[in-house]
Amino acid sequence: MLNQHIPQYCGSCWAHGAISALGYRIKIARKAQGRDINLAVQHVLNCGGVGSCHGGSTDGVYQWLHKISQSTDAGVSYFSANPYMACSSESKQGFCPHADWTCTPENVARTCSTFPPQGKCVPIYEYPNATVAEYGSISGPEAMAKEIMTRGPIACGIDASPILNYTGGIAKMAGEMVDHVISITGWGTDPVEGEYWMVRNSWGEYWGELGYIRVQKGQNALQLESQCSWATLKAFTTEPNQVHCFEGGENCAKPADAPEKDIVI
Repeated sequence: MLNQHIPQYCGSCWAHGAISALGYRIKIARKAQGRDINLAVQHVLNCGGVGSCHGGSTDGVYQWLHKISQSTDAGVSYFSANPYMACSSESKQGFCPHADWTCTPENVARTCSTFPPQGKCVPIYEYPNATVAEYGSISGPEAMAKEIMTRGPIACGIDASPILNYTGGIAKMAGEMVDHVISITGWGTDPVEGEYWMVRNSWGEYWGELGYIRVQKGQNALQLESQCSWATLKAFTTEPNQVHCFEGGENCAKPADAPEKDIVI
């Protein structure tokens, strides 16, 4: 579980919520077998064109990913080729102004062979990735529960202000507006409090219930049942169709005489 505010503050909850929900759907598709697959939030920040460290669109993440899934032969890269740095092109926090966060091949997937001058960082042109087939929006507890039960977790908006100091229990606050995005992984029933949503946040495991919060189900508590998004998987790289690159990435780099691949923004 990532903390969106490390290594410096970044308001990228919209990307974390969408990407974590999609990652859960991959885990379900694999029946929780094999290695966990973690998708690259930083790829969305670098190339999605639908937000930044100052906010963005959850629907837009899935729209962008659907677009590149249809128009190229790859989707969102995996975390190991593009770790989360909590930066976007306009961010002035921490080390963000001192690096390039534009949508270059190296900012999609990369590796670094060794220290210069012998080694260098290079883009990986054939990289593990995940694509989507469809996407959409829903609201209301019945539609949300049906989507989660049928196809897996979803990304939803929530009012963050009342839960900043949440430490446990079932949150029932009404909420005033949507200003944060999380992913809903399922629901449960408390014998006293009734039904609740299981909500994964992006503030790290020190917060809440090891990074999660339980929110009352059926009453639009915290505005959680008003704005949700989903996407279905098209394909993802796993053992049968894995990419085989050398440690330095030489065999997965662009050949000198090959045309530059288009990067869709």
